[in-house]
Amino acid sequence: MIKRMKKINLIALLTLLSFSAIQAQQDPQYTQYMYNMSIVNPAYAGSKDALSLGVLYRKQWVNIEGAPTTMSFFGHAPVGKNVGLGLSVLSDQIGPVNEQNIYGDFSYTLNLGDEHKLAFGLKAGTTIHKVDLFSQVYAYVPNPNDPAFAENTSNMFFNVGAGLFYYTDKYYIAASIPNFMKGKYLDFNGRQFGTEEKHFFITGGYVFTLNPNLKLKPFVMAKSAIKAPVSIDASLNALVNDKVEFGLTYRLEDSFGAMVNFSINKNLRIGYAYDHLMSDLKVTTTSSHEIILLYDVNFLRKVSSSARFF
Repeated sequence: MIKRMKKINLIALLTLLSFSAIQAQQDPQYTQYMYNMSIVNPAYAGSKDALSLGVLYRKQWVNIEGAPTTMSFFGHAPVGKNVGLGLSVLSDQIGPVNEQNIYGDFSYTLNLGDEHKLAFGLKAGTTIHKVDLFSQVYAYVPNPNDPAFAENTSNMFFNVGAGLFYYTDKYYIAASIPNFMKGKYLDFNGRQFGTEEKHFFITGGYVFTLNPNLKLKPFVMAKSAIKAPVSIDASLNALVNDKVEFGLTYRLEDSFGAMVNFSINKNLRIGYAYDHLMSDLKVTTTSSHEIILLYDVNFLRKVSSSARFF
């Protein structure tokens, strides 16, 4: 009986977390955000003089059954003078809620002189949202006769976004709204359990060259959504011999952690990040894990320092 009650409470918690994520979470959440910025900012597409590909896997709140799991693929490249194109595919699973996102990116870059560039970006695509209420929740709810939990739901939404990306060889600052349009995910007889809200992202980074073999790279991201508090991520990384990078990260009132990545060769890089929770969830779990794989095909010309570092 106790085991069943724990199961009921867990399912209820995950259901509430799922709908909370739909309505207010600053999505997506990544620790290694500085290496997959095209996911949230289309202006980043084509900013490297290469075909840039990446895959990221994140397991959040380890040891909690049904906790958020994210897999994303992203790729972008310059395709003409000042023009960049990109594609991103994301899959998020939170308890009974599964969300698939397929988006294309377009960017246009203005050369402002010297090494200063300003890119404008547009993002468009679809979100496929599925809620498996019947098989994962219906059998465990205290009131199984509630018809709101008796069937699955599936919806598809079109959305658009935009962004700005200003950068040089040493620093960048960017702002974006990847989703302008609102959507209702679950509406049962007027009872709305979740909506898609606008998300706002501001990011920045700098490279301090201490000597030819050591560079410091601070990064920051501020993110928010309508009816949600501002979340701030700050990281400080050290790059040694342009090969090995490691650092510390802090997410305001949520977690702190560490990351490391290695340059296997001039094209391939692999990274890992660990988050240690400080929020109330630390009673049940203390950690989240993230792995990223990056591959650049340098088919145009030698990669610039800004592309290498950012």
